[in-house]
Amino acid sequence: MQRTNFSGMACSIARTLDVIGEPWSPLVLRDVWVGLNRFDQIQADLGISRKVLTERLNHLVDQGVLDRQPYDRRPRYEYHLTQKGTELVDLLMVMAGWGDRWLAGEAGPPVLYRHHACGEISGVDLRCAHCGEPMHAGDVDLLPGPGAAA
Repeated sequence: MQRTNFSGMACSIARTLDVIGEPWSPLVLRDVWVGLNRFDQIQADLGISRKVLTERLNHLVDQGVLDRQPYDRRPRYEYHLTQKGTELVDLLMVMAGWGDRWLAGEAGPPVLYRHHACGEISGVDLRCAHCGEPMHAGDVDLLPGPGAAA
């Protein structure tokens, strides 16, 4: 399971890592997002051990990121993203964009994203929620928030 518990740190990045910082977790979320909802499907796609996958799924369910729903009278379940999990996939899309830019090589990105609203192939673009302008690391100042450590 998780090596270090970051949930008590006054840092939203650390708290997010406490949920999905273990390397298999983002890949499990990706698989559920694309429709691989059953244990055996996820296990076959990732080649992950059954023990590790069980731990990851239990953790993601406990964190409220995945919902476990029975699909058989035997104890068999399908996994579905919760709202919290769906919003985490947005983070994964940003990670994929970075990987496409810096790691895809000459072959190019392994996946393209078609936007439902306009039907065009596009990438994720971070924008300010207030003014709509692009928002990147060099475009912001960090200020203490209400939950900052003393």
